[in-house]
Amino acid sequence: MRLSGFSILVPDYDAAIAFYCQGLGFPLIEDFDQTRPDGSRKRWVTIEPAPGLRVVLARAEGEAQLAALAHPMGGRVWLFAATEDFDADAARITAVGGIFEEAPRDEPYGKVAVWRDPFGHRWDLIQPK
Repeated sequence: MRLSGFSILVPDYDAAIAFYCQGLGFPLIEDFDQTRPDGSRKRWVTIEPAPGLRVVLARAEGEAQLAALAHPMGGRVWLFAATEDFDADAARITAVGGIFEEAPRDEPYGKVAVWRDPFGHRWDLIQPK
């Protein structure tokens, strides 16, 4: 068994595609509307930020999901992006709307800084040693 994917709440599909795919360069794998058995429609959007790891962009619906966007994962860092060029990727993240919460720091495992995407998800950008 291996983790093959997960979903991430976003307020809007098109804004998420613009940030993650056009901005960060993650490949867009699927984007289609489907009709559910009850006749309602659902948009299915999947990206692949790393080979074999699929992320479903799930538009927040209803009060509980919309409220969760204010503090995804209880405000903790929960996404980790590895890089070979910290400075270049930090500049790209900032240019497309990501916000760094701190200056980069050197840790035993590498250069790291916490940043937030436009939807409130907190990430570590890490250049391993």
